[in-house]
Formats: sequence, C-alpha cells, structure tokens
Amino acid sequence: MRIKKEELKKLILSKLGKAGLQKKHADVVADVLVHADLRGVHSHGAIRVEYYAERIAKGGINTTPQLELEKTGPSTAVYHGDNGVRHYIAEKAMDEAIHMAKENGVAIVGVKHMSHSGALSYVVEKAANAKMIGISVCQSDPMVVPFGGSEPYYGTNPIAFSAPGKDGNNIIFDMATTVQAWGKVLHARSKNEPIDDDWAVDANGKPTTNPHDVKALLPIAGPKGYGLMMMVDILSGILLGLPFGKNVTSMYEDLTKYRRLGQLHIVINPAFFTSIEGFLEHISETMNDLNAIKPAGGFDEVLYPGQPNERIQESYEKEGIEIVDDIYEYLVSGDIHYNRYDHKDPFAE
Repeated sequence: MRIKKEELKKLILSKLGKAGLQKKHADVVADVLVHADLRGVHSHGAIRVEYYAERIAKGGINTTPQLELEKTGPSTAVYHGDNGVRHYIAEKAMDEAIHMAKENGVAIVGVKHMSHSGALSYVVEKAANAKMIGISVCQSDPMVVPFGGSEPYYGTNPIAFSAPGKDGNNIIFDMATTVQAWGKVLHARSKNEPIDDDWAVDANGKPTTNPHDVKALLPIAGPKGYGLMMMVDILSGILLGLPFGKNVTSMYEDLTKYRRLGQLHIVINPAFFTSIEGFLEHISETMNDLNAIKPAGGFDEVLYPGQPNERIQESYEKEGIEIVDDIYEYLVSGDIHYNRYDHKDPFAE
C-alpha cells in the first residue's frame, strides 16, 4: 500500500513514543526511517519500527542519555552517546563534525556507545547540504563469513559518502560491505520474495535464494569486501576502544541490554583545498558527464550514485511511500510490539 510521508512519520512517532522514547529523539528516528523509505531503501525504513520499539520498551536503549562531546584535538573529537538511540546521537555528532570542519578544514568524530545504525545516507547528506564532503562508517554484529571462511566474524559494516554539487544536488553513496544489507533480506522475508543466490548462504554454507534459510551473508566482491568490512570494524570499533569483530553484540541477543556500538564521521571542507565554487561546479559536471555516457545494453542511461534514490523519492513524494501491508497494520495497531525479537538468533525473522 502507499502512504503519505507525513502520515508515516506521525505513525512512527506515536509508536516510538508509546515505547518510551522522548519526542526530540523520536523525531530524528522517524525522519531517518522516512528518509530511507522515501529513497526506496525499505530495509532501513518503517520495517525497523517494531524492533526499535521492543528494544526501547525493554530498556535496551537509554531514553535519557547524557551526551558529551570530548574534544581531543583541533579537528578530532569523541562523541559519547551513553547508549541512546543512534539516529539522534549520530546526527548531533555530525553537526559537531561539520562545525569543526568549517573552522579547521577537516574533522574526525568518533561516536561511542549507541544503538543500531540505520541509514548512514541521512547523516552524510547533512555534510553535503553544508557544502562539505561527508564520510561515515559503522560497525554491526557478526553476520558475514570472511572470504574463505565458514563462520560469521564481521558485520555488514556499512560505508557512506557524500559530495555536494550545485543547486542542492548531491552525490550520495551508501552501501553495506556485503552483497546486500541484512535489512534487504528482512524486506524479502516480509514480502515472501526470493533473494539472489550471491547474497547469502544457508546453515551448510551453500548459496540460498530462500531468505528464511539465510544463516550468513557474503562480502561484496569476495576478498575486496572482506577487506573493506575489516577497515570499517577497525575505524568504528578498535579505534574507539569498543568491542570488535565477533565480540560485537547481536541485535537480538538480549534486548534489555545496551549494544555499545561505534561509528566514525569524517568531514572535509573543500574550501580548504580548492575554490568552493569550482568544487561544486566540477561535482555537477561529473554528474552531467556520467548521465551523458552512452548506456550499455540493457540499460536506459548511466546514473550517478544517489540519483536512482532521488527519482524514487520524487515518485513517492507525489504518490505516497510504498510499504508492506503488515507493517502498516502494526503501525496503526495499539500494540507497542509483539515480543518477536528478544533472544532470537542473529538471523531471526
């Protein structure tokens, strides 16, 4: 079914509020989830509300965190999230990074002790809207077999990048270091649709197209994705003195406990390296050049990263966001959650 973004945000706010999340935090969570659904990234949208509500209601997210920015240098800082909801904490940390980069040219802000990551594109887009380059990486729980291995060690460990062009057009690149994010498998499950055979493996380590049989995900491009997820784990875990690799807690292990996850923002101010006007012009020229390339067989055109999401957003703004009926029924119900996630294995329904 389709639903207007304003109504979807209102429903999400209501559910998170009933679960116990204060409004200023719930507002940002709802914005991020609607942002993901608007861009067609439904794996990081409203499908996550029930999980968040269950963890909030059971005390696994701190609803009154004492947030603290610890400046460690002119261009570096650690933002202590006190295990609050990630969406709010990461946004505030990005705001601090943008402010530091305006003054010093670059900024690196580590985020310590937060909950589930969500869509990183939301935070790096803030940097692009401030006419800066944004990079964000985040660790996640072990769900991926390393190249050549048969047991999960790293998480999907996403990477996001943004660069601003003229007239508010931005390049936005947001990807898991697996062939697909775990949320994509959840989305396939919610629609009872098969997945591609290079996304994941079953309990025997064999490729599967059944999303319900998934027991581990696969790194993108084999050893290359494996190396990237290791890099993300080091930057957002070990660098910040946080649990890493197989020690990162599962989303479902115990929803009464904090997860203590880490994230790292890097912001670069182009004005410290070149003419800002020239930079914006050349990013826009890059976008136009890519669009002008002759498409290969089976393609209508070449798009720059983030452009497909922009077009989906334009459609959803006019016609409403497409969400699964079961998710809508949950959102309009009087229930906070159905106790479906606590103490499930990492590949729970």
